[in-house]
Amino acid sequence: MQLSGLTAGAAMLPFGLVMGREVDAAQLLEPAADAAAKKKMADIALNAARSKGATYTDVRIGRYLQQFLFTREMKVQNVTNAESYGIGVRVIANGTWGFSATSDVTPDGIAKCAETAVAIAKANSKIQTEPVILAAQKGVGEVAWKTPLTKNAFEIPVKEKIDLLMKVNGAAMQNGAGFVTSNLFFVNEQKYFASTDGSYIDQDIHRIWPTFTVTAIDKAAGKFKTRDAISSPMGMGYEYLDGLASEKIPGPNGLVGYRNSYDMVEDATNAAKQAKEKIGAKSVTAGKYDLVLDPNHLGLTIHESVGHPLELDRVLGYEANYAGTSFATLDKWKAGDFNYGSKEVTIVADRLQPHTLGKVGYDDEGVPSKEWNLIKDGVLVNYQAIRDQVHIIGEKESQGCCYADSWDSVQFQRMPNVSLKAGTEKRSVMDMIKGVDKGIYIIGRGSYSIDQQRYNFQFGGQLFYEIKNGEIVGMLDDVAYQSNTQEFWNSCAQRCDQDDYRTFGSFFDGKGQPSQVSAVSHGSATTRFNGVNVINTGRKI
Repeated sequence: MQLSGLTAGAAMLPFGLVMGREVDAAQLLEPAADAAAKKKMADIALNAARSKGATYTDVRIGRYLQQFLFTREMKVQNVTNAESYGIGVRVIANGTWGFSATSDVTPDGIAKCAETAVAIAKANSKIQTEPVILAAQKGVGEVAWKTPLTKNAFEIPVKEKIDLLMKVNGAAMQNGAGFVTSNLFFVNEQKYFASTDGSYIDQDIHRIWPTFTVTAIDKAAGKFKTRDAISSPMGMGYEYLDGLASEKIPGPNGLVGYRNSYDMVEDATNAAKQAKEKIGAKSVTAGKYDLVLDPNHLGLTIHESVGHPLELDRVLGYEANYAGTSFATLDKWKAGDFNYGSKEVTIVADRLQPHTLGKVGYDDEGVPSKEWNLIKDGVLVNYQAIRDQVHIIGEKESQGCCYADSWDSVQFQRMPNVSLKAGTEKRSVMDMIKGVDKGIYIIGRGSYSIDQQRYNFQFGGQLFYEIKNGEIVGMLDDVAYQSNTQEFWNSCAQRCDQDDYRTFGSFFDGKGQPSQVSAVSHGSATTRFNGVNVINTGRKI
């Protein structure tokens, strides 16, 4: 099985991503050490590292909480509760990075950890060819940031969560599903950052992901089809599952999109009906089509063909794990006129959008969250970079996209939210479809592949609807589209407006070696791409 990027984490579930020791659910609600206590711990590390010769030190004290629930049909498969707690110390000594981590958070244990980080840096300096150039970052003093939420998911009884999943499964089976699995994932990162720059930052970050897969079976025909949830992981609390009507976006043919509130039972009901419909859907005829791509689908394409190739470490060849480096080399950026896409394409990176997975107050280098353009009116204008990289692209301050998935992982450049801006002209999905003579409307993410330079790719989806002469005429099957990154984004012709804007996301985006996972969102409105090559993925026996 090939693991790359967005799907890497999902393939390791349920056990590969359970972090730390298993605990009782009640322990997830036990209070963490207060900011004053963590500041004392951090100061021990900062002082110990300085005494051994470190010229820069940052400290991350982390308590990571997880609750994952798994069901199949009307049975509970597993409920896992996990906690991980410890401290990581990163230093520069002799112009070289060093890192060490420990779960021994006594004063002696913390001091020893810091001293070890310095020793590692000094050992590494013997083979270092160039000193680390760290962009300046003004200390922010003692500050705090929390994910805005109205319902802490960890405070909701497990029984209530299981009852919801049973309703989801029951609704799917009552509407024709032969099999159904459903899951809830909850994560709480309680992170404290301190550095010799003068920052003491206390953050409390919450994330949620409800999801399912339904399977419909035609025993007579010997066929089956599946449909996954049209949900998105979010930087929210349990209120995401309230299913507010105001956050539903009506689409053509009775389809429903969800923005900042998700009706899981409704989606499972629709999924079962649509999975049955897929069994009898017409197999697509290969050829050129105009594609109308729903945000829940387009987010994955953005992630793989824009997000990863514009990570500066991939561009420089420092990172090649999980599907390679990047075609978007520095010479293309320096030219100032590299057409990554059409003039319809402005793609921004940020850690500011409300309710997204990338939304935080500060990154894991103490840099305040911000927004910047990656592609402006189709032209490549920037990359994603952190404090020890930005000098390479002539900038003086970090873009704030450094992250580590645990206290015992060293932080490095990770993707922030990467999003396609919505159109400025008033345009609904139906308005867009009316202008398409021969096309396909695609919803949801499916299988995909992309080459080692993030250039040539193929993407599938969950639901496919044929468009003829401005109208949806029926469901299609066996659809995937092929293109290369530059050709595809240059075919971008229209965007719906902000009223249609939604985010797609991943809890488990894999990168690095040893591998780390991070959570990231990608926003867009429904978007049209003209003349894209569509293939038939069906297999005949």
